Amino acid sequence: MKRKFGILLIVLTVMAAALGETRSYAAHWELSGDVGVHDPTIIKEGSSWYVFSTGPGIQVLRSDDGANFYRVPQIFLNAPSWWKTHVPNQNPMDVWAPDVKSYNGKVWLYYSVSTFGKNVSAIGLASASSVGAGSWKDEGMVLATNGTQDYNAIDPELVIDANGDPWLAFGSFWSGLKLTKLDKNTMKPTGSLYSIARRTINDGAIEAPSITYRNGYYYLFASVDKCCSGVNSTYKIVYGRSKNITGPYVDKNGVSLMNNGGTVLDSGNARWKGPGGQDVYNSNLIVRHAYDAEDGGNPKLLISDLIWDSGGWPSY
Repeated sequence: MKRKFGILLIVLTVMAAALGETRSYAAHWELSGDVGVHDPTIIKEGSSWYVFSTGPGIQVLRSDDGANFYRVPQIFLNAPSWWKTHVPNQNPMDVWAPDVKSYNGKVWLYYSVSTFGKNVSAIGLASASSVGAGSWKDEGMVLATNGTQDYNAIDPELVIDANGDPWLAFGSFWSGLKLTKLDKNTMKPTGSLYSIARRTINDGAIEAPSITYRNGYYYLFASVDKCCSGVNSTYKIVYGRSKNITGPYVDKNGVSLMNNGGTVLDSGNARWKGPGGQDVYNSNLIVRHAYDAEDGGNPKLLISDLIWDSGGWPSY
């Protein structure tokens, strides 16, 4: 086993060098600097990494080496007027769970505004020619819930399918996680709404979908159980897969994610409590937050390489 791991490490190091990476390749990245985040999403542009996260106007961290992070200006300095129209009781400038991806020559940034504990919410969209260039354009509202629907319009995730078509996954509690196809030009919904995961236990706690395509399967990662309670959080990351982007998604035991299924990827440890709010990048790494028991339960950024076994299932 040690010999196999050594060979794997050499191969990964060579691959990293070929790709111009200077970071030491390890399953869990060693991070430093400002790593305070909640619900992170990550993107690489040139040699720099950018992490967007929940917070005033959407918070942004940058790293020029994949190790040391520092905070750069937030995306929104002022709230677009439509936020208050759809979410009248939103805490001003409090923006949740962004998702950033490059597609069709632009960078797209989905995000949500909401009222805590209620499904009066809206998903918004901003675009830019590149992250580094900035100059984000408000693309307006993507979809909204006003409290009468059985789902919640938060935690958006842009997904590009095997044919290169865009989809939006989203959802939190209520009837679970949803998926809808997007128009390539507007990047807004154009098709039906599909249900892809649901929990009927623990108050229906499932949210933060992240879908990645790999070797003929779509892999759905989600966060389940109790978030946002510091070291008392029971948040954990689960996953399942499907041959079709619209499902059905099943876990390693064949249990449907529409029926409380989900294989646990990460349930935390003695130091890192309640990991979740994850984003999978290019199917080979995952970012998430966890509450640091050694620092008063503050949420911090964790980044790990995903390892895929011979059966096509992920782990760290």
